[in-house]
Amino acid sequence: MIPIDEEFLKPLARKYIWWKTPEEAVRAPERVIAQVMDIGDYADAQLLATKVGDAVLRTVLARSQAGQFNARSWAYWHYRLDMARTEEEVPPLPVRRFI
Repeated sequence: MIPIDEEFLKPLARKYIWWKTPEEAVRAPERVIAQVMDIGDYADAQLLATKVGDAVLRTVLARSQAGQFNARSWAYWHYRLDMARTEEEVPPLPVRRFI
């Protein structure tokens, strides 16, 4: 788990993890961060990036689970975080595997 200021994340959790209480949502800071990265408005995404830094965003992206990102957000963050320079370098979205 990534240590992040819960008080900073609570307003974002309230807005983007609406099905949980903010207190419950911030217990999984990576999930809140991923949700903002995926569906957050530009201002919230920029605030998040400024507060937590690119290293944290890279970690969240690298650890993401199937369904956490749509294709557009996945590509955007890979470009934005210098994890890909061309479309071919963007890895495929994570997928669920059933055994």
